[in-house]
Amino acid sequence: MKSPALAARDRLIVALDFPTQAKALALVSVLSDSVSIYKIGLQLYTVAGPAIVQAVAATGAKIFLDLKLHDIPNTVAKAVAAAGELGVQMLTVHLSGGGAMLQAAVEAKAPHLSLLGVTVLTSATQETLDEIGVTAGLSDQVLRLAKLGKTAGVDGLITSPHEVGLLREQLGSEITLVTPGVRPAWAAADDQKRFTEPRGALKAGADYLVIGRPITAAPDPRAAVERVVDELAG
Repeated sequence: MKSPALAARDRLIVALDFPTQAKALALVSVLSDSVSIYKIGLQLYTVAGPAIVQAVAATGAKIFLDLKLHDIPNTVAKAVAAAGELGVQMLTVHLSGGGAMLQAAVEAKAPHLSLLGVTVLTSATQETLDEIGVTAGLSDQVLRLAKLGKTAGVDGLITSPHEVGLLREQLGSEITLVTPGVRPAWAAADDQKRFTEPRGALKAGADYLVIGRPITAAPDPRAAVERVVDELAG
């Protein structure tokens, strides 16, 4: 899905982090001519399953299925193949699953599917890494996992805006960088620890930005989208 000529609007991925399919589809209806990519994560997929993917795709939108797969290689490979059959355009796997798991995922993916490797969650801090026994610094861990993913053949990476510049410098222009943890200046940080404003993430080298509550919880989600797009356009 990477393109050097992406318009500002096409870089925006809206996160459908809702407890029901009805609420998610209501927002998609409101934003149908404003947004072209939606993220479906664990909460919504657990509630609604493949039906929500099919319903959103039926509107003509692209789907970023954010399941952060992390299991034995065979199980992950089968899940990746199933996501391809659903017709999603983006799917996440945890890079911490290791090389064998990642290679199995890459081999199982459909040609139209971009496999995105999760480095370190944007809610994580150095304390988080210390708690789970990772002795590397946060940026070093992100880069180590990113290089592992690139070697395995993933199409892109999920990374905090704080490490976007580092990954772009180290890994070059060909790999797609998708950045959650993006908060406009007028929005609350919520549970994000490592975040930045939309324009800053793009300038650092991000290709796509994932934004949820600043849009989905706004009194006027459509107006919030336009406000974000205006920021991205500079």
